[in-house]
Amino acid sequence: MNTHEPADGWVEAPDGRRFWGRAGAAGLLVVDEGGRVLLQHRADWSHFGGTWGLPGGARHHDESAVEGALRESGEEAAVPGDALRLLFSSTLDLGFWSYTTVVARALRPFEPVVSDPESIALGWVAADDVADLPLHPGFAASWPRLRAELESEVHVVVDVANVLGSRPDGWWRDRVGATDRLLAVLSRSARAGVAASSLTPDGDESSAGRSAAPASAAGSDARAFADDSATEPPGAPTWRWPTVTAVVEGEARAVGDAFDAVTVVRAETDGDSAVVARVRSLLAAPGPVPRVVVVTADQALADSVRAEGAVVLRPGAFRRAVGLD
Repeated sequence: MNTHEPADGWVEAPDGRRFWGRAGAAGLLVVDEGGRVLLQHRADWSHFGGTWGLPGGARHHDESAVEGALRESGEEAAVPGDALRLLFSSTLDLGFWSYTTVVARALRPFEPVVSDPESIALGWVAADDVADLPLHPGFAASWPRLRAELESEVHVVVDVANVLGSRPDGWWRDRVGATDRLLAVLSRSARAGVAASSLTPDGDESSAGRSAAPASAAGSDARAFADDSATEPPGAPTWRWPTVTAVVEGEARAVGDAFDAVTVVRAETDGDSAVVARVRSLLAAPGPVPRVVVVTADQALADSVRAEGAVVLRPGAFRRAVGLD
C-alpha cells in the first residue's frame, strides 16, 4: 500500500506485530433494508489479499473513527455518507493502536463502486451467506457478534416527566422550558451517541467495552491475532446511536418541534399509557425484535414495560449517560 497521508504507515507492537495506520484505523459495515451487508473483496497484493472484509483503512490524525470510516468507505466504495444512519461501533484498543468498526444502516439504496486498486470487487451479501466466504480473519472473528447486534437495534423511550422530576432544580416553575432544554440535550446525544454500557440497567453491555480480541480488523492491513485472555467477544459494541422517543404530557405538550434526532410523543391522556403504547409499537414492528430501553423511576410503569419485553434504566444513570449530570 502506498503512503499518501502522514498517518499512512505501520505501527509496530512490542512483540513485532505490525498494524496499519499511525492514528489507528476504521472500517464501515453497512446493512441495507433487505439485511444484506456491503463487503469488499480485497486486492491480492494487500494483507490477507483475496479475502472478504470491510471497506476502510488508516484514520487521519485529525479525524474521529466515524469520520475515518466514512471517508475511507467513500474513497474505496463510493458509499454516500448522507445515506447512512449510524447504529453502533466496536473498538479494538491495544493502547498503542486501535481499530473501530462503524456499523450503519442504509437509508436508501445505492450501488458501491470500486474506486481504487484496493478492491477486486464490492458487493451486497446476504447475512446468511457471509460466513461462507473466505473472510479476513479479524472480520471472521467479529462477524457473529456484529450480526447479532444488527438484528437487535436499540430504541430508548424516555419518560420525560419522570426524568425531570428526578432532580429538584425548579423545573416545575417552567415545565415547557425545562422540557425543551431536556429535549435539546437528548437530540444532541442522539446525534453524538452514547457509551454502549450506559444503556443497560446494570451498566454492563454484556461484554461491551474495549475488546481484547479483533473487533473486525477487516478493512485494515493489521495482522489478525487472538488473545487467549480475552474476556469480551470481538464485535461487542462500545458506542451506540439509538433511536430516541421522548414522551411528554400535560403542559409540556406545548414544547416545540425543533428536535430532529428525537421523536416527540405528546400523550393524549397520561404519560405512562403513552410510554407503554410506544413500547408495544416498537416491539410489534416488522423485522428483527429490537431492544427497547425505557427510562423511568416509576415502579408501576417499570413493571408494565418489563411485562411487554422492555428493560428499564433509571433516570440517574441515563442523565449521566447523556451529560445532564
